[in-house]
Amino acid sequence: MPNSHARNFVRRAALPVGCEAAFRYHERPGAIQRMIPPWESVRVERHDGIQDGDRAELVNYLGPLPMKWVVEHRDYVPGRQFRDVQLSGPFAHWNHLHRFEPLDANTCFLEDNIEYALPAGGWGAALGGSTVENKLNQMFLYRHQRVVADLNAHAKYKDRGTMKIAITGASGLVGSDLCAFLSTGGHEVKRLVRGEVKQPEQEIHWKPSQGVLRAEDLEGLDAVIHLGGESIAEGRWNDAKKQRIRDSRVDSTRLLAEALAQLENPPRTFICASAIGFYGDRGDEVLTEESAAGEGFLPEVCQQWEAACDAARDKSVRVVHARFGMILSPQGGALAKMLTPFKLGGGGVIGGGKQYWSWVSLDDVVQAIHHALMNDRVAGPINVTAPQPVTNTEFTKTLGRVLGRPTILPMPAFAARLALGEMADALILCSARVLPTALEQAGYEFVDPELEPALRKLLGR
Repeated sequence: MPNSHARNFVRRAALPVGCEAAFRYHERPGAIQRMIPPWESVRVERHDGIQDGDRAELVNYLGPLPMKWVVEHRDYVPGRQFRDVQLSGPFAHWNHLHRFEPLDANTCFLEDNIEYALPAGGWGAALGGSTVENKLNQMFLYRHQRVVADLNAHAKYKDRGTMKIAITGASGLVGSDLCAFLSTGGHEVKRLVRGEVKQPEQEIHWKPSQGVLRAEDLEGLDAVIHLGGESIAEGRWNDAKKQRIRDSRVDSTRLLAEALAQLENPPRTFICASAIGFYGDRGDEVLTEESAAGEGFLPEVCQQWEAACDAARDKSVRVVHARFGMILSPQGGALAKMLTPFKLGGGGVIGGGKQYWSWVSLDDVVQAIHHALMNDRVAGPINVTAPQPVTNTEFTKTLGRVLGRPTILPMPAFAARLALGEMADALILCSARVLPTALEQAGYEFVDPELEPALRKLLGR
């Protein structure tokens, strides 16, 4: 131990695979991102690997203030252990040994053993020791649960082998998490990027707004996942904004579908994002994939968006339309926008509060896409929403309870319309009670079927 104020933290977890498979998971590019708890404001800037001399650089945000953390990996023993030692960062000392111990041929233990010391010696230990201990307990409980869940998800389809998959929107909320997850399963992920291609083995150039995409760059792929599109929740909707929302989805999807149709051996699967905006404002009506489209701007966009896949479908590519509900993550989207006012006690019911919000956790979005990718009988529209949609009143009260804050400041419908314009009616005052019927019939089991446990996991509560 480095000094008399140092502490030792140890947590062990049983993993559902042998040491070699568990170790490979940790070696792959997305592992470090997958193990960062969603409530932590951390960005991975660099991760070389886990062999001796490799480094990881992370930026941890304390409010608006960035703090860089640099660790170097040492004591690499394939299939058994690796260590990371802090070179610079928030601790006076940090030495973390990751050790893998076999139980039998198909299971093992992962032990995280950390020697650490806080700055300021005894004062730091006295003032921050219990807080850091609690954070480590919470963090490593989450990390181990995430590793177990990922290993189980990959093991379920190990007989299918690994795939080569191209993804658009790879830097977005869903795309970044999906890329990390797929890479930990050994899949080769190629990102479609609008800028200069800096890593030809990992990137494909395209400019959908200009119709730029070489079909030959898609040769040899097993699947394409299209997640790109102009944000519908940023900025007021005027004619120009609505045109960008439409064009960014419809034109880019058509460009991809037509490029796939030109290939002699196109990918077997094309998964394209869509949205439950397809159904429009439907009150208490229970909506499934068999329900008709609604009326208005978003239903029209969604119909054109899905129809833009026709060229790939005509080429016998299996096309899946993932109609996403309100995706919950503190890292972005609707929940991230709600957190500050709710934490300040300014949360409340919006409009009448009776409108249904069909939500889904980011974990379930990633796992549902993976399920659709791996199951050839999944085709056409699938509602990617939790099986228990809630009203705005229920959502509001639940989030307030999880955060330990009152929810007594309502936002009347007229105020929402003044603040957001047409977007208010389309997104937060609209009611869509959507069920994931096709997913459940295809055997998908939800990670987060209930709202309150999902929020507690996402927010570390």
